[in-house]
Amino acid sequence: MPRVLCTGGEIKKLTNNVWKPNTTVASICERDGKYLLVRENASGRVVYNQPAGHLDPGESLVEAVIRETLEETRYRFTPQSLQGIYRFSPDPAKDKTYLRFLFRGEVGERVEGELDQGIIAAEWLSYDEIVACRAEHRSPMVLQCIEDFNNGPGYPLDIISKVFA
Repeated sequence: MPRVLCTGGEIKKLTNNVWKPNTTVASICERDGKYLLVRENASGRVVYNQPAGHLDPGESLVEAVIRETLEETRYRFTPQSLQGIYRFSPDPAKDKTYLRFLFRGEVGERVEGELDQGIIAAEWLSYDEIVACRAEHRSPMVLQCIEDFNNGPGYPLDIISKVFA
């Protein structure tokens, strides 16, 4: 029997497919009162975001955030805690939802190489600079993640269960 999904009073039949959110990871780190962000092209706009991206098949959340941070900033990222989990639907009419796992950590040396496609630059911005460019954020999660970072240390990484095949 097909499943039914209700969105804003509208009923849609789902086929045998099960709805799944897009799983993403993001990193947040602060150095000398500034936060590492990326300036990127997204949907025809230049926006600011935390270093972030999708989980690849067979990859753990921790492996994904280390990889994505390196690809987008060329900094080696060491996760220290899980800062939070965020659910975001940029356009509910399009039935697309993101489930973001935000990791708090530190970056080490910057390594040579090209930034990921679409990334213009990795930049260190103060909280005030980030608030001032709020209209240029990729989503409301950018500022929310920084505020959550400032309000607490997050959860230990071992809260994430490891399953081995």
